[in-house]
Amino acid sequence: MYPDDLRYTAEHEWVRSPGETEGSVRVGITHFAQEQLGDIVYVQLPAVGDELTAGGVCGELESTKSVSELFAPLTGTVTARNDELDAAPEQVNADPYGAGWMIEIVPADPGAVDQLLTADDYRSQVEG
Repeated sequence: MYPDDLRYTAEHEWVRSPGETEGSVRVGITHFAQEQLGDIVYVQLPAVGDELTAGGVCGELESTKSVSELFAPLTGTVTARNDELDAAPEQVNADPYGAGWMIEIVPADPGAVDQLLTADDYRSQVEG
């Protein structure tokens, strides 16, 4: 449910290193987050080229239950976004670690990825 090869944030985002773009990491929300949100019907993501600050709001997820903010897991520049989610936001629910990915970021500090939660740390947080 929480792949060991990813890093996580307390705000329920995951980070996969490396991403598809040179020097980037791929970002999405966790299985726990999509489960809590319910059926996602709309995804608003930052634009390619946007500068993000770790912990800052960088998007929005709207579900049948509520609207939630997407937080940047790292400081850096957006190099890709998953435009497929515009037409198929349900991919976030169906495949949060695959087709439901959201953005790619080139971190200002590549070492910051190692400061994020491990899968075990994240599991402890959500499973209590």
